[in-house]
Amino acid sequence: MVQAYVAIGSNLDPAARMLQAARALRQRFPDARFSRCYRNPAFGFEGPDFYNAVVGFTTTLPVEALLPSLHEIEALCGRARSDPRWEPRRMDLDLLLYGDLVGTGPGYTLPRRDLTRRVYMLGPLAELAAERLYPPSGPTIGQLWTQFPQAGHVLEPLELDLNAV
Repeated sequence: MVQAYVAIGSNLDPAARMLQAARALRQRFPDARFSRCYRNPAFGFEGPDFYNAVVGFTTTLPVEALLPSLHEIEALCGRARSDPRWEPRRMDLDLLLYGDLVGTGPGYTLPRRDLTRRVYMLGPLAELAAERLYPPSGPTIGQLWTQFPQAGHVLEPLELDLNAV
């Protein structure tokens, strides 16, 4: 079993899409645990605010099989793989960590390169895994979050509870 962490985001009908993705993730990964849901401005383009969260779960799937499973959930939520990169999204699932794996493969880099630079990834991940070492040997996710320049970034907690699905 491997512990995986995935960022979840949507800015098109975000509440409904986040709940839809949470249900699909829980069906595939029954031990899925979700951070709080947050609202933050779109990054990299003009558009509606995003809802973001992070989910952690264990899996026996190798990373090469997990990615297509995440893409299937994105498709279920209305995302096409051909959607432009820097535009509004119905659903975006980004693999942040997969055990202690460090490296690249088709369609992934682990740990995710922008994890330590994106408030909407690092903040929710710190809620779930503050004591976890950033691969391969630290610092902890909580330490990275404490050192993050949070004052310059908007991360508004929402009432949407993904753990209730």
